[in-house]
Amino acid sequence: MGVRVTTASVPDGEKAAFLSGAVSRTLVPVEVRPLTPRPFEGLLVSHRLGYVRVSTLEADAARVSRTAALIARAPRSEPQVGVGVQVAGRAVLEQDGRRAEVAAGGLVLYDTARPYAVHYPERFRTHLFHLPRRLLGVPERELRHASATAVDPAEGCGPVLLPFLDVLAASAATYPAPVGDRLAGSVADLLSTLVAQLVAGRAADDGPDTPNAHLVRRVRAYIERHLGDPELGPDRIAQAHHISVRYLHRLFEGEGVTVGRLVQQRRLEACARELARRGRTAPTVSAVAQRWGFVNPAHFSRTFRAAYGVPPSEWRGPGRGTGTGPGTREAG
Repeated sequence: MGVRVTTASVPDGEKAAFLSGAVSRTLVPVEVRPLTPRPFEGLLVSHRLGYVRVSTLEADAARVSRTAALIARAPRSEPQVGVGVQVAGRAVLEQDGRRAEVAAGGLVLYDTARPYAVHYPERFRTHLFHLPRRLLGVPERELRHASATAVDPAEGCGPVLLPFLDVLAASAATYPAPVGDRLAGSVADLLSTLVAQLVAGRAADDGPDTPNAHLVRRVRAYIERHLGDPELGPDRIAQAHHISVRYLHRLFEGEGVTVGRLVQQRRLEACARELARRGRTAPTVSAVAQRWGFVNPAHFSRTFRAAYGVPPSEWRGPGRGTGTGPGTREAG
């Protein structure tokens, strides 16, 4: 089941507001402003695939804006990462002072926690993929670097990612829940790879690394490789890199997170992704926790609940926050 909303039977003067409401209820609150003098027409089709919301938006020329005021009206809503795959027409996305122009066949990434606007100068069709930001498993600092960057079909992981997302958008409604959960996990993994690629590319454009920046990346990579080790901590990490614990902490003073907190955060994100994407044959919560380095189930449950607002046993399943809201109808 999914959402299908069309402006076809809506009075001309109410079409843009109607589509704005539909997109806002289904994805995130936005304002849709037509750029054409003729009666505005639009269509939104959306389905839930595990914890990923897959939508197709088609409309006449318009500007879609998510302002600071709209973000402030829902302060408790979970930040989402969005990816727009341009099927027809052009799109120009602006976020964090950057501007990315996307032609048909390309994609762009954005963060719904911060204001952005997308300018569609002609009739367009785009696939939109939204998933909780924390499940992507990348630091917010890296996501800021990657947002508002266009990726074309021949660039980096574009040849792999774009056809996959295109097929997924066309067939999202056909998958049973267990398959959808696993496909959602694949989307998260591929988008994490995309962010890493975009961050690396932007760093190369900005010039050579400092020695400290290179070491911080090495430490982060080491942490990723050893998340399942229950002994992973500042002492082990410093020893592996032949530096003192004090110097390790100094390295991360500009990262916005301590080393210990980073380890815990990445472990929790790994557990959340695994718990959310599993189907009927899911391992126990305790088994997932142990796989990612948590040795005390009670401590894991308390830590997970503090970070995500619910205990890990309630995190399973794709149905969180999927209400369609008023003014929409289910697609058969």
